[in-house]
Amino acid sequence: MSVAGVLLMALFARAAAQSPPAAAATPPRAVVLPPGNVEHGRYIAERVAMCVECHSGRDREGNIIDAERYQGASIPFIPPAWSQAWATRVPRNKGLAGYTDAMALRLLTEGSIGRDGTPLKPPMPRFRMTTQDAADVIAFMRSGS
Repeated sequence: MSVAGVLLMALFARAAAQSPPAAAATPPRAVVLPPGNVEHGRYIAERVAMCVECHSGRDREGNIIDAERYQGASIPFIPPAWSQAWATRVPRNKGLAGYTDAMALRLLTEGSIGRDGTPLKPPMPRFRMTTQDAADVIAFMRSGS
């Protein structure tokens, strides 16, 4: 990962750590997502939200292994000294297994709230996507692309 990528993730993590913890949310209500644009979702996941950077395995040189894209991996950098709750491994997000449409929408639009209604650990950024952008990312993650 580049130095810029590491710095970007550290900034995301610091901002997340400074946010007050959210109380456990009630389960999300059923939703009907707008039609998702897979290519726009790929663009967001790989060029804007940068999901690919942490959720993908890497080789010894730090390059993403294509066969391991979005399959989950160890966090590619160490936590900052000020971090108290830091994930050391990120889960597979290809296919969004275990997430209903409502859970996935909440994850991407309400500050990275996990399936159990609590915020995910840093360095996971606190996303506040629009409903359409989130629907596009969900369509991409479920597309198998």
